[in-house]
Amino acid sequence: MHIDWLSKLRHLLQTLAFCLAVSAIQYAFQPEKPYAIPLVYSLAIGLLTWACIDFGRHLFPTKDGMAWPTGIAGIVLPGVGIALGYLGGTLFADGWFGFSSWGPDGRPQLRVSLIITLLAGIVGTYYFHTRGKAAWLQARMNEVHSQATEAQLKLLQTQLEPHMLFNTLANLRVLIGTDPERAQQMLDRMISYLRATLGASRSTEHPLESEFERLADYLALMAVRMGPRLAYTLDLPDALRAAPVPPLLLQPLVENAIRHGLEPRVEGGRISVRASTRPGAQGPLLVLEVHDSGAGLPVTLPTPGPQQSFGLTQVRERLATLHGAAGTLDLIAASTGGTIARVTFPLPKSTGL
Repeated sequence: MHIDWLSKLRHLLQTLAFCLAVSAIQYAFQPEKPYAIPLVYSLAIGLLTWACIDFGRHLFPTKDGMAWPTGIAGIVLPGVGIALGYLGGTLFADGWFGFSSWGPDGRPQLRVSLIITLLAGIVGTYYFHTRGKAAWLQARMNEVHSQATEAQLKLLQTQLEPHMLFNTLANLRVLIGTDPERAQQMLDRMISYLRATLGASRSTEHPLESEFERLADYLALMAVRMGPRLAYTLDLPDALRAAPVPPLLLQPLVENAIRHGLEPRVEGGRISVRASTRPGAQGPLLVLEVHDSGAGLPVTLPTPGPQQSFGLTQVRERLATLHGAAGTLDLIAASTGGTIARVTFPLPKSTGL
């Protein structure tokens, strides 16, 4: 039997506040009597009733993680708890003040106390029951949302992997017709790269270090085809190596940098991939930048669609699925020439930054 003691403490404090409110109402109707009398009776009856019901519910089976017993036990338990709380609390308070509520002088007050206990017990039980059910429903909704998010991310990843494979094969086809020897080298590199990349991770996230390793493999593969026309640097601080990111997040951005930035230029250019952080409203943000020294942004960017900006669309959708509006992708014309693709999203607190 697992007991959430933090939840029990919260329920205890709420019960104390409820008992104080009941005793204040009683005193307001009978101000001629000392406030200590309704206070002690209310606390004794209320706390004992709460303890009987809140701890007693753990003795009965529940359904699907709900905190309330199922079947007849869920109906009988509040009644038994209220009865025991009333009898035990009244006896305790009688002993505290040294008189009997069961005698002729106490019977009128006893009836009033019984009605108050029944009403307060029903209201309190309903309050705690509905709060517990609401918390259970919220937990179920969070679980379903998490499963839907994971399914969406896996769907996006399975769409991205064939896209990446077709682009790589297209690059190989170009080289076969111009330089068969380098095509053989590229094929060997591609086999090693695809073995390490395709299906390497079916999880929704992996360490940023793994993402940079795959980029290094891919850029080495592209360097076989482009030769001295492609230079690259990867800058990953040690503190960010374990930061979780979606697999193949930066791959489409590097592909775009090569295809639209470097390849149109005879002399090629350089690609720099850099990870850093900056402060955000809710905590530190991870900033990932792919900077190419290529042709730069066109005057009008292509409209996202089935045949246009597939990689950029995928990156944006994956960021939105994981981080909502907090995950962004921006294309910026670099002041030194070329283009910067900048990905920004919140760093998990578990990274310690």
